[in-house]
Amino acid sequence: MKVLVYGSGQLAQMMYLAAVPLGVIVSAVDVATDTVVHPVSKEETGVSLQDAIKEAVAITVEFEHVPEHLLLEADKSSKLFPNVASILAGADRVREKALLTNNNIPNCQHLIISQVDQLDDIVEQLGEKVIFKASRDGYDGYGQWRMGQASDLPKLRDEFLNLDLQSVPLIAERMMQFDREISLVGARSKQGEIACFSLAENLHHEGQLHVSVAPITGLTDELQQKANAIFETLATAMDYVGVLAVELFQCGNELFVNEIAPRVHNSGHWTQQGCDTSQFEQHIRACLGLPLGSIELRDVSAMVNVIGCKNFDRDFMEIPNVHLHWYGKEVRVKRKMGHINVGAKSHKTLGTKLQKLTDYLPVEHFPMLEAEALRLQKCKN
Repeated sequence: MKVLVYGSGQLAQMMYLAAVPLGVIVSAVDVATDTVVHPVSKEETGVSLQDAIKEAVAITVEFEHVPEHLLLEADKSSKLFPNVASILAGADRVREKALLTNNNIPNCQHLIISQVDQLDDIVEQLGEKVIFKASRDGYDGYGQWRMGQASDLPKLRDEFLNLDLQSVPLIAERMMQFDREISLVGARSKQGEIACFSLAENLHHEGQLHVSVAPITGLTDELQQKANAIFETLATAMDYVGVLAVELFQCGNELFVNEIAPRVHNSGHWTQQGCDTSQFEQHIRACLGLPLGSIELRDVSAMVNVIGCKNFDRDFMEIPNVHLHWYGKEVRVKRKMGHINVGAKSHKTLGTKLQKLTDYLPVEHFPMLEAEALRLQKCKN
C-alpha cells in the first residue's frame, strides 16, 4: 500500500518512519515544486505527481497551507484524507471560527476585521487586551499582534493600513485569562471510530511550543471527557478522517477551543514513546481504513522542542527513556530542528529527568525547561 503526503518536512518524515513496519510506503510532495520526493532523504523519486496520485491508496497532508490547486487535484481522486473542507478550516481562521460557532463549541470572543474602521469601537466590544491574528498563513507566533492597552491602538491601526484585509481578514480575540494551554490529539477512522489520546499541557515561548507534558497534571475524567466530546463533535461535523489536533484554553473546569490543526501535531509527538500507538501510525491507519491502534499510556511523557540550534551535548541520551528525534534541517532562528521525548513513571520523576536534561542543553534555546522541571518535581506523584 502507498500513501502520498503533501508536504515534505519532519511530519512527513515521521509518518514514513511509522508506516514502514506496517508495510506501507510513504512518498512526499514538495509543494513548492510539485515534485515527488523521498520523505527522509528529500531526493526526487522520478515519479510524476499524477502517477503518484494514481498509485496511492490514500493521500494526506502534513500541514494545512497546501496550495489550493494541489488540494483540488488530490480531491478529484477521492483519496484525500482528511477532506478538503477540513483542511481549509484549519488553514483559514474565518472558516475555523464559523465551524466552531456553528457547532456550539466554546471559543474566544472575537471579531472578524476586514476593514480598519472596525477598530474604532473594538475596545468597547472586546476590551483593552486583544490579540489580532492573520486569518491565513500565521503560525508559531507569526502573523500576530497584541494590544495590551487602548493606547496601543493607533500604532496597530497604522500597521493594519498596510495590509489587504479584504483578502486576508484579521481575527481579533479578547485575551482570555486562562489557567493553562492544553491540547487534545485524536483520530477518526473512515468507519467513524474515534480514539483520543490523553490531554497534553503545552508551554509556549514567544508564540512557539517549547514543551508538552502528557497526561496533564491534575487530569480528571471529567476534563478528559469534555475534551473528547469537543473532538467528537468537530470530527463528526467535518466527516473527518485522520488525526486532528484541538488546541484548548482551560479556565477552571471549562474548555475553550483556541484553534484546530487538521493533521498530526507537534503537541502529539510525545505519543511516539509514550503510547502503544503513535499519532503518526494512527494517522496512517485511519487514512488507509485500518483499525485504529491502542492509545494506552506507557509512561508520563514530555516532549521538548529543539529550536534554532544544533550544537548541544548529545550525551543526554545516556539518561534512561530519553529519545532524540532529529529532522535534518539547516539551522534557522525559531526553526524546529528536532525534539526530545522523555518518559517516566510519574510527573515527579519526569521533572527529575527534565532537570538532568538541562545540564546538557543551552538555556537560551530551552528557556522553559528548567521551570517546568521544577514544577513537575513538586507533584506528589
